[in-house]
Amino acid sequence: MLRLLNIEIHKLKYNKASRVLILIYFLLLTSIALIAAIKFDIGPVKFHLAEQGIFNFPYIWHFNTYMAAIFKFFLLLVIVSMMANEYSNKTLKQNLIDGLSKKEFILSKFYAVILLAAISTLFVFTVSILLGYWYSDFNEFSIVTTDLEYLLAFFVKLAGFFSFGLFLGILVKRSAFAVGAMLVWAMIEGFAKGLLYWKLEDSVDKIMRFFPLEAMANLIKEPFTRLSAVKTVAKQVGEDLSKDFSVQFLNVIIVLLWTALFIYFSYTLLKKRDL
Repeated sequence: MLRLLNIEIHKLKYNKASRVLILIYFLLLTSIALIAAIKFDIGPVKFHLAEQGIFNFPYIWHFNTYMAAIFKFFLLLVIVSMMANEYSNKTLKQNLIDGLSKKEFILSKFYAVILLAAISTLFVFTVSILLGYWYSDFNEFSIVTTDLEYLLAFFVKLAGFFSFGLFLGILVKRSAFAVGAMLVWAMIEGFAKGLLYWKLEDSVDKIMRFFPLEAMANLIKEPFTRLSAVKTVAKQVGEDLSKDFSVQFLNVIIVLLWTALFIYFSYTLLKKRDL
């Protein structure tokens, strides 16, 4: 495992585009902290976003993982360009000539996916801990460690998304086309959801949760309507925003199954392809 992972780390280390994209990604993750600086002072109306409780434990785990997941497309570019470079630079063929099996090649890519997802999760954990202890009104250990399952959901979400990107990178061999294919698939899921609303409105969520991108989206639901200030405003206008925001075990299983399938499809495709 370490040998295969070292191969991928070496390739990323000497790829300037990948280094830049990874740097931008982690800078964007750090920028979540800048949300605390958002203030509006308009006459008697004074609004400080950090004072609305977004950095309170345990809510911060939900908020930060949701916001951080938005930036995952930067690492998707790293994954697909990593595969595109294997074909354009002929390093894939050279690796196989040097004795690396196709199974080991796919595993090396998968280990890189897991490493990027793990580092991202650790980074979000660190940023959240620092922001939480600085701004949160609740610092008891039992409260701080509540809702940590959002970090697990974040890790699973990234691993699944990057595995999908890896499969598309192998399928189409070009990074731009792979990203385009991801967008096309997102539109297909959107069209399917609209069609289901038209034909089977009561069963939409039950069916759509098994689609890959929808399953990943369901891992961490939007956190904004969970804020007490938003709920108060909603009640005043007669809206009920109550829903289950928790990480659902079934959604985790579905994404893990899709991750395994994407890696298997990647291996099958590479195995059958004449390089």
